[in-house]
Amino acid sequence: MKLPRTLTNRIFLFVSLFLVHTTLFSQDLEPRRWSVLPDNTQVIALGYASTSGELFFDPVLEIEDASVNIETSYFSYVRSFSFAGKPVRFDALIPWQHAKWEGLLRGESAVAERRGFTDPRFRLSMTLLNTAEEKGNPTSKTVVGVALAVNVPLGQYDNEKLLNLGQNRYSIRPQIGVVHTEGAWSYELTGSIFFYTDNNELFNGSKREQDPLYALQSHVVYLFSPGVWTAVGVGYAWGGLSHINDVKKDDAWGNVLSSLSFGFPLSKNQGLKLTYLNGRTQKSTGAALNTFSLGWSLLF
Repeated sequence: MKLPRTLTNRIFLFVSLFLVHTTLFSQDLEPRRWSVLPDNTQVIALGYASTSGELFFDPVLEIEDASVNIETSYFSYVRSFSFAGKPVRFDALIPWQHAKWEGLLRGESAVAERRGFTDPRFRLSMTLLNTAEEKGNPTSKTVVGVALAVNVPLGQYDNEKLLNLGQNRYSIRPQIGVVHTEGAWSYELTGSIFFYTDNNELFNGSKREQDPLYALQSHVVYLFSPGVWTAVGVGYAWGGLSHINDVKKDDAWGNVLSSLSFGFPLSKNQGLKLTYLNGRTQKSTGAALNTFSLGWSLLF
């Protein structure tokens, strides 16, 4: 059945704006990602995160008082090894989510819920420079690394539904990072570019393409004692304009994120990390979201 043009345009506008909201979940603000681990170290982690906030839609969609609540459980695995004499780190993250969207559609209450796995993320990073390996001031060092992260479209997806947990496309993210440490203080800067493959099975048999998204994030980390640390982070992402059926959409991103993290040990090889993350799109349409998370890790 062919939908009326006006209705089709509204649906595509809804999809376009909703996908802007999902960027606040796909982005991360992770301190200490460039930490150099001893060779052949393995880390497993379990975590839980609760995300809630408001969604702001274009008035033409007649959606008001919209909000979202997402509960995420995740498992992650990290392994370090050497390649060509350089430290290499492999990370895998597998998330499961329960998401609930609520709001008023044309004045009537509307609710949608999804439960299942979302797209897993795999990341391979290499340390190119670590001045701690050189002779000099042991309290001052600089680390430079590069990485490639990939989100794989294995999450729950149904092209007959507007809202999905998976994205049905690959996200490929090259990164470069610099960390400078002076005594107990560390200063981190990471640059990323998100490249996206096409989603050829968008709602109603449509196709979605997306321009690259550019992102910067920075963290200041203070180490109180071995294993006890806190970090403040900020990030910004821009670009990422969508094309649906070759029609350009007015959905370029301007996302600001900020975070506060605290980590401490439970034992010699176990630790906990608490994080608060705030995400906001700098547009009249977008989202304002808050996330609280708790993670447990085991090193062996």
